[in-house]
Amino acid sequence: MGNTKFNFSGQVAIITGASVGIGKGLSEAFAEAGAHSYLLDIDDEKGGEAAEAIRAKGGRADYIHCDITSSPSVKEAFDRILAEDGRIDVLVNNAGGFSMQLATVDTPEDEWDQVITRNLKGVYLCSKAAIPTFKSQKSGRIINFGSVAGLATQVPSSPPYAAAKAGVHAMTRVLSFELARDGITVNAIAPGTTATERVVKLRSPEQMKKIGENSPVGRIGEVEDMIGCTLFLASDEASYLTGQTVSINGGRLAV
Repeated sequence: MGNTKFNFSGQVAIITGASVGIGKGLSEAFAEAGAHSYLLDIDDEKGGEAAEAIRAKGGRADYIHCDITSSPSVKEAFDRILAEDGRIDVLVNNAGGFSMQLATVDTPEDEWDQVITRNLKGVYLCSKAAIPTFKSQKSGRIINFGSVAGLATQVPSSPPYAAAKAGVHAMTRVLSFELARDGITVNAIAPGTTATERVVKLRSPEQMKKIGENSPVGRIGEVEDMIGCTLFLASDEASYLTGQTVSINGGRLAV
């Protein structure tokens, strides 16, 4: 997590897509910083293992099965969290991704619908579920994971994924405008290509190597590169920062 220490003692952090990759790393980091991490995912085996690993190190963590594309599933998860802890302080909308790297003309309609729903509707449903609690508390942090794919096109990607992530960035701005007077900040992180399990499986070694070489930093992103900025956006120190998309890409997209 680095040398900078954030203190989230007594706070509740919800992380979606938390069984692997960036979500898992963030769940560990929030728990290490004192928060009660709730890991939301549909992979019960890996999600349960991730939560247990946090508890084994002395952190507070619970796994909850939650399909972020289903309103009843989201409601059930958030109702449980509020029943157990009575508050929500941080919501990290991390779940998303795509499984087919195809050109628009080759993208099946069902793939388009699934990717848009997973990456954009999930942010809407989870944010909507958290907002009433945030408003009643007059505090809260929403951090949405977009993507460099939603900002620029420099490498082959997924058309619905890029479109959905552009929507996430736009929704971040809309939510920040709606919620600022209630003490709630909403920001987004746009990772460059990051060496998560999903990305390593999806892209060829040659693609990964080329992406790393084309970055001014000279390497591909790692999960650890996304953690510090996320914790900062969730912290009191970031109370005047809202409606922004921070692109963490090793200088690949310098704007």
